[in-house]
Amino acid sequence: MSTTTTELMPVPAEPKGRLDLLKGKASLTRTLLMAAALFSLLSLTRVITGGDDLTSSQTAGITLLVTMPILLAGMAGLWAERVGIVNIGIEGMMIFGTWFGGWGAWKFGPWVGLLLAIVAGALGGLLHAFAVVKFNVNHVISGVAINLLAFGSMRYLSELVYTADIQGAGISQSPPQQAPIPRLNVPFLAGGEIFGWKSPDILGWFEEKGWFLISDVAGVLRGAFYNVSWATIIGLALVPLSAWVLWRTRFGLRVRSSGEAPAAAESLGVKVTPLRYYAMAISGAFAGFGGGFLAIVSSSYYRQGQTGSRGFIGLATTIFGNWRPFGVLFGALLFGFAEAMQLLSPDSLPKFCLFLAMVAGLMAIGSMVRRKLVPTINGIVAAALFLWVYIAVDKIPEPLTKATPYVLTLVVLAAASQRLRPPAHAGMPYRSGEDH
Repeated sequence: MSTTTTELMPVPAEPKGRLDLLKGKASLTRTLLMAAALFSLLSLTRVITGGDDLTSSQTAGITLLVTMPILLAGMAGLWAERVGIVNIGIEGMMIFGTWFGGWGAWKFGPWVGLLLAIVAGALGGLLHAFAVVKFNVNHVISGVAINLLAFGSMRYLSELVYTADIQGAGISQSPPQQAPIPRLNVPFLAGGEIFGWKSPDILGWFEEKGWFLISDVAGVLRGAFYNVSWATIIGLALVPLSAWVLWRTRFGLRVRSSGEAPAAAESLGVKVTPLRYYAMAISGAFAGFGGGFLAIVSSSYYRQGQTGSRGFIGLATTIFGNWRPFGVLFGALLFGFAEAMQLLSPDSLPKFCLFLAMVAGLMAIGSMVRRKLVPTINGIVAAALFLWVYIAVDKIPEPLTKATPYVLTLVVLAAASQRLRPPAHAGMPYRSGEDH
């Protein structure tokens, strides 16, 4: 009796880099499809309710304006935690940026003011790094101390600089800036001028038609291309630039390794200590930029309390965005849209609840198909609640509309908590050269 042995040829393994690339493309495709579906539901809501403010160019423009400080604060948190430091002091670094931005714009012009805001924020970031890296101070305690220091010291500087003989100044605000940062209307898309000739406003024409989806897309795009500040353009450009630096350069790889496993990175020759100072200077610069944006672009002067806890909301977008630049951008736009709605037209918030009811209903159906009982029940309850608000409430009280961004912060973080993976060593004590 003879036995024949058949030897199976091994299946060649897929190269790891190619697998990662395919996974990244699949994730991006899934995200884009989900965004398209949500926007289609928003457009349908606009058609059903007649709530043109939901996707108008005015709403999109205000959303972009109020998004920028939150986005820059979120990027500050991302750079800090990617290198292993929790930056609770973002709010304080933004306060530094508002004061020096407002003072610089008054004395020297808006661009110098914005530069001074960035430098002031970077110095605040270095101060935080000095405390947690050099003296191993608890990250949260150091951040809270910076917030308190910023509030007290900037008020004291106002007392010294803004004397009674300076018109428009006081202990709680600076004089108005010399001139605003220039704004751009993109020719043809948003009716911008070319050598004095006013070009057609193509997106505006489509928006006025009121067509399903097409007019909504045109309205949102026009809001991004009409009367947009150059500071906004620079801030948005920093998002893909940060993604490229962190994931495509040697410096970015070292930053991320310092936040994941600093001891292992140091064993391979990475100088973790100076790297943390560099990253925290970048983090503080982002926060200072956000503060300067509030004082120079969103307003025309520094005002005490101008940050309005945006540093903490920005830190929430860092978490919601899963410590990735484009995730932070999406989270900031979400919070910015909620704030823009209550600034522009509080009457539109009940109409927006119909959109939320549709989303919750679809989530409930998806959970039901996957036979997940608890998410199904939660989705049904949420859909019923939002639908009731849409039917029964004509206007949401002003105190509740002002609380919308903060309530949304809690809801989003609770919903996103299951898929988050922070840098492994963020916030943990580390001393270079010691045994760990």
